[in-house]
This record gives sequence, C-alpha cells and structure tokens, in this order.
Amino acid sequence: MTETDAPRQADLFASMKRAGRILFAATALLVAACQSIVPKGPGPAQPGPTQTGPEITEGLPTDTLRHRVALLVPMSGPNAGVGQSIANATTLALLDTKADKVRITTYDTGVGAAAAASKALADGNKLILGPLLAEDARIVGPIAARANVPVISFSNDSSVAGNGVYIMGYNPNQSIERVVEFARGKGLSKFAALVPKGVYGERSGTSLLRAVEGAGGTVVSMQTFDRNQASITAAVKKLHASSSYDALLIADSGRVAMQVAPVVRKNGGATARLLGTELWNTDSGLASSPVLRGAWFASVSDGLYSQLATKYRARYGNAPFRLSALGYDSVLLTVRIARDWKPGTTFPAARLRDAGGFSGIDGAFRFGRDGIAERALEVSEIGAGAFTVVAPAPRSFAE
Repeated sequence: MTETDAPRQADLFASMKRAGRILFAATALLVAACQSIVPKGPGPAQPGPTQTGPEITEGLPTDTLRHRVALLVPMSGPNAGVGQSIANATTLALLDTKADKVRITTYDTGVGAAAAASKALADGNKLILGPLLAEDARIVGPIAARANVPVISFSNDSSVAGNGVYIMGYNPNQSIERVVEFARGKGLSKFAALVPKGVYGERSGTSLLRAVEGAGGTVVSMQTFDRNQASITAAVKKLHASSSYDALLIADSGRVAMQVAPVVRKNGGATARLLGTELWNTDSGLASSPVLRGAWFASVSDGLYSQLATKYRARYGNAPFRLSALGYDSVLLTVRIARDWKPGTTFPAARLRDAGGFSGIDGAFRFGRDGIAERALEVSEIGAGAFTVVAPAPRSFAE
C-alpha cells in the first residue's frame, strides 16, 4: 500500500460537508503569477461519455478549435461511483466556466489504465486529468511521458509524482506540518504520536518528526498500533510509560480517533491536546464525541465545496464524493492555462509550476518542482456538535 493506507475511507472524502458563504464561480481561479485505496461508497455509477476499447493506432482528426483533454477515472469496477462523481464535477466546471474551447473525454481505467492512456493519446489528447489511484498513475505516467503529455493525477501518493506526473490529492504530510506549526504557536512543545502500522503510519510518523523539529519542539514518544482495541490500549500505555506529553497526534481516521481518545484520556493523556490529520475533516461524527472536544486538525477549506455539492445534487440528484472537487479544480486550472495555449500544440507544462499558484474549490494550491500540490490549509477545532475554524487558510501564497 502507499500513502493512503490508513483507513479504507482514507483516499475518499465523504460528501457531507460544512456550509460556507463564499462566492462559488469559475472566476475563483486565481493565478498570481496507497496505492490510493478508495472504498466502495454511495453514488451511482451511471455511464458517462466514456470511451473505452482496444488500443488504436490512428487518432481522431486534429481538433483545430478546441483543446483535447482526457479524463482517466474508473467508470466500472469497485471505484466507479467515485469516478462518475469526478466526471460529473468536470462537466459542472466546463459549464460554469463556459469553456467552449476545451473538450474533455472520459476514459475508463476500470478496464485497464494502460489501455485507457493509450487510447487517450491515440485520440490526440494533449493533457491527462487523472488517474485516481496511485497504482494507475505509475502505469499511465511513462506512457504519457513518451508522448510528452503531462498527467495531473488525483492520487495523494507523493511517490508517483515527477517525470511529467503531478499529483493533486490531499497530502497528509502537509496536514501534519500545518497542525504542528499551529500547536507549537500555542505553546505546546512536547509531542507524541500514535500511528497505525503500514505505509501511511510510517510516513505520518516521519512527517511528525520533521514538522516538530522544524517548529522547535520535541517528539517524546511515538507508538504504532493495529486497528483493534487491545493493540490501541497497549500503545497508549507505552506512551504514558515512556514520557509525558502535551500534544498527541492520532494519525488515523476519525473513526479510529474516536476509539483511541477515551483510552488516551484514561491513561496519562487527560489534559493533552489531541491532533489529527486531514482524514478527520470528512467525519462529522467527531463533533459528537466529548473526549475529542478541543482537538485540532488541518485540512482544505470547505467554504466553496458546500456550494459545489449543492449544485451537484441539483443537477445529478445525489451527493458527490469529496474527491469530486479535485476534478472540478483540475478543469479550472486547465481552462485558465488554455487562454494562452494553442489548440493542437503541446500543453505548456511549465505553467503548472507557477510560484503564485492557483485557487479553486479547495482553496489555494501550487505544484512544486517535485510535482506535488502544495495546499493552503486551515486548522479546525472540534467543538460540541460542530467544527470551528481557528486558523483560516491563506487565500493565496502571497499572504
């Protein structure tokens, strides 16, 4: 497994989100200048404008008026609901921006990522949005690179970035860095961590060590656990035995955090500030847990997403998956760059690395030289029945 090996819902953000009153429009795009596991979930897998089939050697006639852009997502198989939700969101983005010069065609990675990529390239597409899974991005990347076509994947696995592959997924490393920085600014200095066994836990632990060191704090203890009560209890007791701490990172889902927190409160962590990752943002049930009140976590802002979800439900009759925002924002980015991109020519990939970055449904983001999307994150506190933003996300990287 890769970076999102945490809970099976780790790479899939739930569709129920907090409301916000921020203008929702395509002009929100600002330009200054685990294997990613996605579980089965609700949402129809209705057939979209998918093009699938065997690889062909002759592409479609060159479109001299519109840009050909391929969307590679699963439209069949266990992740079809997520793929359909992303595809629907790209359609909404095209409608909202009135982008008549961009043509997006969907290709089903559910029947094979290599076949989908080859078909997309043979059809003359100059940019690939997707795929969703890290394992598919590893396959698509080299195929697209040979054709000099960039790939903007929706994965959050940093190991697949580079060599023409850019990843837009929500990176837990950045979430941990943001919440640690915030906690350190509030005077907390002794950090501990509970991390699940596996790649997600290993990377979360490494991120905590680096973040705490950079913030001038100290990691006094870190324990791993399996996701069962006996293992959780043993890990918490080891934390208490090794040292006292004033901040504790629970690097797992909200569901697991609700199991862990009561054990922590009864075993040496009664007054410790609990910290979480971006995974907590999707679990509204956290606000009903008294032992988690006062906990902090960092994630992308929800101000615009709630309005996207409302528009999505009005058009498609059901709620979107949280990852649909990535599809929407990838289109906003494409449309913005397309203003100065001649149809039929190579996509100007250098524009993706604009230091000023972009902004969309999920707020400000920019790609570094490593191809990983750096995001402006907010910090929220869990209260009685709701989350409260205690440190807003910067609106741009100029702030």
